[in-house]
Amino acid sequence: MLLSPCASTGIVLHTSVAKVSSAPSVLDAQCPSRLVLDRIADKWTALIIQILARGTMRYAALQREIGGISQKMLTQTLRSLERDGLVQRTVHPVVPPKVEYSLTRLGRTLIEPLHALCRWSEKHLAELQANRARAKQAVLE
Repeated sequence: MLLSPCASTGIVLHTSVAKVSSAPSVLDAQCPSRLVLDRIADKWTALIIQILARGTMRYAALQREIGGISQKMLTQTLRSLERDGLVQRTVHPVVPPKVEYSLTRLGRTLIEPLHALCRWSEKHLAELQANRARAKQAVLE
């Protein structure tokens, strides 16, 4: 049996009655940790975190930096990240309005793991593309 680091663990004693405690597990279909995994494993999230790791940015600058992201997708992703406490949205009371986005303390904890994931994608791109081409060719034969 394989256990993830998030799998059920340990025995908790409570008034002399043994009780199994369960920690969050992304392998459990009903566990809310899957929602967290869904948020942080999203490509747009990974790219936004990478860009904001450089520092505070305005919306238009973020959109310019992230090639191919629509205004709708950027807005939805930023709202989700803000709701989850990963990104802070600051509105400055000036005319025209000035809105800036930055990573929170929690958001900064994602920089290293998401940076590693992005670098892995770049490093293994050619090999993955070759594998896909071979698989496509095998289907055609």
